[in-house]
Amino acid sequence: MTEHAPVILDVAGTALSADDRRRLAHPLTGGVILFARNWENRAQLLGLTSAIKAVRDDLLVCVDHEGGRVQRFRTDGFTHLPPMRALGAMWMDDGKGAKAVPGSGALRATNAATAAGYVLGTELRACGVDFSFTPVLDLDWQDEDAGSRSGVIGDRSFHRDPRVVALLAKSLMHGLLQAGMANCGKHFPGHGFARADSHTEVPVDTRSLKAILADDAAPYPWLSSTLTSVMPAHVIYPKVDSRPAGFSQRWLQDILRREMRFDGAIFSDDLSMEGARRLDGQLVSYTDGALAALEAGCDLVLLCNQSVGDGKAVDELLGGLADAQARGRWQPNVDSESRRIALLPETLPQAWDDLMYQPAYLQALDLLP
Repeated sequence: MTEHAPVILDVAGTALSADDRRRLAHPLTGGVILFARNWENRAQLLGLTSAIKAVRDDLLVCVDHEGGRVQRFRTDGFTHLPPMRALGAMWMDDGKGAKAVPGSGALRATNAATAAGYVLGTELRACGVDFSFTPVLDLDWQDEDAGSRSGVIGDRSFHRDPRVVALLAKSLMHGLLQAGMANCGKHFPGHGFARADSHTEVPVDTRSLKAILADDAAPYPWLSSTLTSVMPAHVIYPKVDSRPAGFSQRWLQDILRREMRFDGAIFSDDLSMEGARRLDGQLVSYTDGALAALEAGCDLVLLCNQSVGDGKAVDELLGGLADAQARGRWQPNVDSESRRIALLPETLPQAWDDLMYQPAYLQALDLLP
């Protein structure tokens, strides 16, 4: 085990280059996040993930694979999973007329959510992927015209009611657990109310701490015994802190760790997003952004889509963190490393061909909306 490997980076293509291997072997690299550009077919994906593990078998192979419009692998047998809003709609559907049974929709929805988690986890693991950044715990706030207030969240959210979100998320996480996969609740304390997209802007949510904790952030303490990791939002909540949540000790240490008693891993969201590029009104480097996130309480930091081309930004981050460590600006955290290692699967995955005949998998497919 390394002293602390906090960086989750990406790779450029469908096979590892010499530069990819060098970066993955760096002692500060803790994992890799895959994208659609890293996909051709299942055989190629399994070859890629095997090559990553051959560099270091403790690297965490991750992907954003939620269902709906956020699903990186969609062909060669991968199930097209529904957006999470479809599960929320199922929750609300108790049937019509004399056949309506109060609560039956909720029960069907929780069962379907577990099935979605199981299908998601088993298919990814059969191709060598360890971990998906799911589920979304953001609330589905509606605008005046009945559209989603947050376009970037939209149908990725289960529901407007935090109780429904928590129970459907817990059911989905149960399916992931059955597949041997950890989970990640995002985007703490809630991105659904903020209109702006943190990929391209710096969203601001002006509500009070009391209002946020009573509503958007409510699923997190309810799920504190189930969540294995959390990703904070690149959203500023000025009545709580002047910095985005992912760079805020108030949000991550005081509220999430101490008040909500969460003890799993905390990932920064992508440091290349616009919402992470400006701190206290100043443009910051990826190294300074990573240092700010780690100091605030993140265990792991993501830098995405920067390996394409010369990959200079990735090398600058790894070199910058190593230099900061040497100068005493940052100290590795053994607890953070333990949390990273805890996200690795503890069981062997099922082979894809075996999975196709497995009764539990086939039943799960039948339960999907």
